[in-house]
Amino acid sequence: MLHNAIETNGLSRTFGSLKAVNQITFSVDKGSIFGFLGPNGSGKTTTIRLLLGLLEPTSGSASVLGYDPIRDGQQIRENCGALLEHTGLYERLTAYDNLDFYGRVWRMPAADRKARIKELLEHIHLYDRRDEIVKGWSRGMKQKLAAARAMMHRPQLIFLDEPTAGLDPVASVAFRDDLLNLVEKNGVTVFLTTHNLAEAEKLCHRVGVIREGQLLSVGSPDELRHKQGNSQVEVIGSGFTETTLQQLQLHPQVRGVTVKGNHLTVQLNGDSDSAFLVPFLVTQDVQIDEVRKGKASLEEVFMTLMEEENVN
Repeated sequence: MLHNAIETNGLSRTFGSLKAVNQITFSVDKGSIFGFLGPNGSGKTTTIRLLLGLLEPTSGSASVLGYDPIRDGQQIRENCGALLEHTGLYERLTAYDNLDFYGRVWRMPAADRKARIKELLEHIHLYDRRDEIVKGWSRGMKQKLAAARAMMHRPQLIFLDEPTAGLDPVASVAFRDDLLNLVEKNGVTVFLTTHNLAEAEKLCHRVGVIREGQLLSVGSPDELRHKQGNSQVEVIGSGFTETTLQQLQLHPQVRGVTVKGNHLTVQLNGDSDSAFLVPFLVTQDVQIDEVRKGKASLEEVFMTLMEEENVN
């Protein structure tokens, strides 16, 4: 039985002297949402093209739904959906006709097409607007329809490349909610690239962080927090002198220290106990009004990984 929808082993692709993807190894569980995180130009889109068999790797290997992208690219594309740089929609057609067209491309019988279109448009709350010309729609509505288009032929795996790029916050939330509904109702695996860390934290079971073609870390958001220092303490008060901050930064249990106004945030290493912090601050004559414990956000973990890579 196939447990991993995607597996890569040392997958690489170079363009001249540029290592666009450099020896990346990871797996994606079947039925999960995997987030591929990284800044623009880090190798996310190139990785998708390698997995879909649209590019040949320079070295290494990959398996997608049990197929080899080099040898079985057509079979992979028949069993996958994709929303890449463009929506792939025909803007002079209605929403219904767009999905019907793609259903015909996939040679779906008429009755099956009709039922599938109704099902998908209901999942993304656009069935009542099925007869509207797409050209006049907002970007958010078009993105939702494009995601439905990618799932028209009931793929086992869908690739979404920066699906909320250019959407306003309200449209992004609506897209995310409807995407989760689509995934839950259709039981597909999702490979999602994004540099929206808040989005990834809400959507993804596991994430991989890539920069300049190198995979820096892979795991669940909680696993990445643990690797990078998963807890933090926020102290609200006054008297945070430069000397206090410098001494705190040198403490073996402290990973990082930031101050914004009357808020001191201390990031701890691994599972370090924060019990030392308040007594230390008291000896430094810090006025403490409130102490809050919590986990570092995925964005903070991401920034830590980026900073470590800069140092290296």
